[in-house]
Amino acid sequence: MAKQEDDFKKVISHAKEYGYVFQSSEIYDGLSAVYDYAQNGAELKKNIREYWWRAMVQLNENIVGIDAAILMHPTTWKASGHVDAFTDPLIDNKDSKKRYRADVLVEEYAAKIETKIEKEVSKAAKRFGGAFDKKQFLATNQRVVDYQEKAASILKRLGRSLENEDLADVKKLIEELDIACPMSGSKNWTDVKQFNLMFGTKLGAAAESAIDLYLRPETAQGIFVNFLNVQKSGRMKIPFGIAQTGKAFRNEIVARQFIFRMREFEQMEMQFFIRPGTQNEWYEKWKENRMKWHFSLGMGEENYRFHDHDKLAHYADAATDIEFRFPFGFKELEGIHSRTDFDLGSHEKFSGKKLRYFDPELKDSYVPYVVETSIGLDRMFLAVFSNSLKEEELENGSTRTVLKLPAVLAPTKAAVFPLVKKDGLPELAHQIIDDLKWDFNVVYDEKDAVGRRYRRQDANGTPFCITVDHQTLEDQTVTIRHRDTMQQQRVAISGVKAIIAKEVDMKTWLMKMG
Repeated sequence: MAKQEDDFKKVISHAKEYGYVFQSSEIYDGLSAVYDYAQNGAELKKNIREYWWRAMVQLNENIVGIDAAILMHPTTWKASGHVDAFTDPLIDNKDSKKRYRADVLVEEYAAKIETKIEKEVSKAAKRFGGAFDKKQFLATNQRVVDYQEKAASILKRLGRSLENEDLADVKKLIEELDIACPMSGSKNWTDVKQFNLMFGTKLGAAAESAIDLYLRPETAQGIFVNFLNVQKSGRMKIPFGIAQTGKAFRNEIVARQFIFRMREFEQMEMQFFIRPGTQNEWYEKWKENRMKWHFSLGMGEENYRFHDHDKLAHYADAATDIEFRFPFGFKELEGIHSRTDFDLGSHEKFSGKKLRYFDPELKDSYVPYVVETSIGLDRMFLAVFSNSLKEEELENGSTRTVLKLPAVLAPTKAAVFPLVKKDGLPELAHQIIDDLKWDFNVVYDEKDAVGRRYRRQDANGTPFCITVDHQTLEDQTVTIRHRDTMQQQRVAISGVKAIIAKEVDMKTWLMKMG
């Protein structure tokens, strides 16, 4: 656990030092769980959003995108169930006065058991070498089997208690597991209570006539209330999807772990409208499709896993999370839910408007069912950033810090250096930048020795460095260096664009989805 915490601190520090993420309003001591994306962070975030949008909207003929407003009619949230059911179970420690999500305390306890399993697997792998069969070991090693059964039993009980709204049993489970306050070590807990997460605001010029509104806690409802408008104006035929990205707001009482859990965050969601009765088929298809999208970025298939929900939301008949191995363990990155006809049916009821689809094949009208894919853009940012940050020992015994971002997502694709700041080399470097900037985000760097500039660009995640020297003046060639391998090659200036494009082209990366 200490190593995990140390690695995570390095991630947070690196994000600030290299212009990716800043604490919001830092000069005023900041605002808890609110962050600003800096110059490089804004570019990385934009590239992740574009990579998702291309895969989801541009490559699917039956999926379109919208951009719904953050403010919505207040009845929207009554119909969606958020007014009555959008809560977290919270528990306070009487001694430390700290507040925690009760379910997270239990889940973190279970995660520690999973860490013990991973240690047992690691020890066995070293002991048996090439003959090690991980699957067989997990199934037959009694200590590991006991750990697995214990973790599964704890999570199953937690899910059942939350589903039954048995908050007394959630507290009882915390006490039985002897869970202590992470800050003080105290086990003196209050009862568990539910807390609504929506931010309230007002609409209107005068206080006495203002309407009470909410900042949207999710982007999905903007899709549902526009279902019929999109279907008719786009002449969409089921099955079809509506996608959008945008800000959402949740008054997280226990917001922590950097940008993993924030009060203002961004979602990338797609609602796929289907015939009732076909939801199982589409649920499985979207599980497969979304995992392929993640794998296409090459961040290690072993770092992903599905986690089926023990407790289903009020709108779902099936739900799973794609979990990613963050520095603090496996956590939810994306949710895939079979939402049935709850949303459209509920909005139909509360609005009094028909939200039905006439199926020409069935010659019948029905309220469509929905399969949802929902990923947090900020969490995806953290997954990419934390997975890419490496400390490498080089052959000469020195070390380098390198941010091995997938090249397609990197904020800056290339840095152009003049070897020295004279003899016309800076001018030629700027000419190269003027040509490349129409296709790629590139930067000019002339400060320090070339070796130090390489290290700076490595730590910044730049895939290519291009050095202009005196030979360039003679034969119009430059040295191009690859970030991940540190290999250098001499190429014609005219060939630089093609080398960069081959590595960063979005089409090339997305085609890995198959």
